[in-house]
Amino acid sequence: MSESSSTPWPTSGSRLNDEENTSDLTAGLDLAFDGAEDILRAWRRGMRPDPDLTVSEWADKHRKLSSRASAEPGQYRTARTPYLRAIMDALSPNHPAQRISFMKAAQVGATEAGNNWIGFVIHHAPGPMLAVLPTVEMAKRTSRGRIDPLIEDSPALKERVQPAHSRDAGNSMLSKEFPGGILVLTGANSATGLRSMPARYVFLDEVDAYPASADEEGDPVSLAEARTTTFAHRRKVFMVSTPTIRGLSRIEREFEASDQRRYFVPCPHCGHMQWLQFERLRWAKGKPETAAYHCADCERPIAEHHKTQMLERGEWRATATSADPNAIGFHLSALYSPIGWKSWEQIARDWLAAQGSDEMLRAARNTLLGETWVESGDAPEWQRLADRREAYAAQIPLGGLFLTAGADVQKDRIEVDVWAWGRGLESWLVDHIVIPGGPGDPACWQALTELLGQTWVHENGAVMPLAKLAIDTGYETSAVYAWARPQGISQVAPVKGLEGFNRATPVSGPTFVDATVNGRKLKRGARLWTVATATFKAETYRYLRLERPSEPEEPIPAGTIHLPDWADSEWLKQLVAEQLVTIRDRRGYARQEWQKMRERNEALDTRVYARAAAWILGADRFDERMWRQLEKQAGVETVPATQNAETEKPTEPQAGRITTPRRRGWKISTPKYME
Repeated sequence: MSESSSTPWPTSGSRLNDEENTSDLTAGLDLAFDGAEDILRAWRRGMRPDPDLTVSEWADKHRKLSSRASAEPGQYRTARTPYLRAIMDALSPNHPAQRISFMKAAQVGATEAGNNWIGFVIHHAPGPMLAVLPTVEMAKRTSRGRIDPLIEDSPALKERVQPAHSRDAGNSMLSKEFPGGILVLTGANSATGLRSMPARYVFLDEVDAYPASADEEGDPVSLAEARTTTFAHRRKVFMVSTPTIRGLSRIEREFEASDQRRYFVPCPHCGHMQWLQFERLRWAKGKPETAAYHCADCERPIAEHHKTQMLERGEWRATATSADPNAIGFHLSALYSPIGWKSWEQIARDWLAAQGSDEMLRAARNTLLGETWVESGDAPEWQRLADRREAYAAQIPLGGLFLTAGADVQKDRIEVDVWAWGRGLESWLVDHIVIPGGPGDPACWQALTELLGQTWVHENGAVMPLAKLAIDTGYETSAVYAWARPQGISQVAPVKGLEGFNRATPVSGPTFVDATVNGRKLKRGARLWTVATATFKAETYRYLRLERPSEPEEPIPAGTIHLPDWADSEWLKQLVAEQLVTIRDRRGYARQEWQKMRERNEALDTRVYARAAAWILGADRFDERMWRQLEKQAGVETVPATQNAETEKPTEPQAGRITTPRRRGWKISTPKYME
């Protein structure tokens, strides 16, 4: 072995140096281990939650509001919204309630209360948690806009949930892992998301905006609650929403089944405890700036600057007995909104602005009062409609600017009503056609096809074809699909009626459905639109009840329905053949549904389908340019606001009809996104 490659034996001197080095190294390691233990102990102290905190106490100590998600950034203070304290604390593990419902107005802080609960679970009571928003897209927006700032700006949470960009962090858009648990966000429209995992905690936000069914697999609320089964008595379900329509509102059903707690506050003058009711908010006529609350006991006006002290001294009181001792419910209107959020003056202004419009009144009742809107389903008497029939100067009166039709398929016939539509959805019945034969008769379908090419004469001489025909698919569905498919999508829309109200999107679709042609099944063979028939029935009856102006110069109300003098008594009775009734199930939950008062109701059905066709064309969203284009085609540059057909004494139904040349002179384009 060469000298250079050999390892020399250490001398006594070098051995001494090594011992010194080893001693130094050992001391260094001891210091390093001591430092690591200190760091580990500090980390453990940081990870150990504060003992016995309620959700509101946790929020006051650990929650930081982000400037990205709050108008009042900084340390969260429950004292700003004292009424939320009991609601949040009911979500704490040591509270016996398992189902907590909160029916509320807008701008009362409910969302932040739910976010505080999420933060508390992550930090103080970890476990699997499911948060459900109306749609998956809303869940994504909530994750970005509220959950991410909640975590990033609260140190107690930031150290538990790794950043989304870190590797293997378990933090994605819709999933946030933390020690001992996971938060999953999903939409009520996703059955897959709702059955993704067992959950000890379920946060159901804005439940009245949920679809009736999640991917046609059942009620989203029931699907979400089924996730808590394995946690038995340790579960918490928090259901929050602004209410919508009486009898259809999920949050109203939950609140009515609970102990119905109201927030009682003292009068600053006499000390009487009361819960705030809109009827006692009063102001001088036309002067909402004078709005003040009047005490139910001493009747003295209470200025809004007293509200802060009233809220601080308030308390929740149950006003009913719950059948389920584990279910509690809270209700709150915007009258309780803290100073600087929603003032009594602004509530008065919003209420005054809503007068004259059922849509705006419904929104005001929902968002200001936190109460459901009661649909009026009372049909006017058919005799009153008969007295208001009109003699048109032509098939289509001056205000009619485009035509749609609704077709109702019966066993031995197809009934079709043609309606003309104008500004403000003012409408005129133009034609009533009965095609004999039924869906099994090819001649019946041929006659319906020919109807698509027919035209009607406008008062100014223009001729109009049908812009859109909506045909019901509820009877002999395959036959309807087989006829509709070769007609194309530009002029024909197969529709399916669905029970329930949907004012945001009364018509949805189209979706592809299978069709059968000559015994052969065609995949994606037809496009089907779904129609919330309850919405359009309520609208029709509301429009029929509109009062006509008493003076000729007064404008005709938007939505007015005009009926021709040839509409007979049978047709009129069919138009008002249903009524909206409230029924209760065995659990006492109320819901509204339309029920027939007589067997035949084809006129109402065809009206609903024709109205759906107008919606599909985009009439509810036409801008001024579109209306002027339609007026130009009709030879009417502007439609006078006071225009009305001359009313004459009703006569017996006319047997004959005006025959018009079949030439095109009219075009209305379906928006690209609807094709």
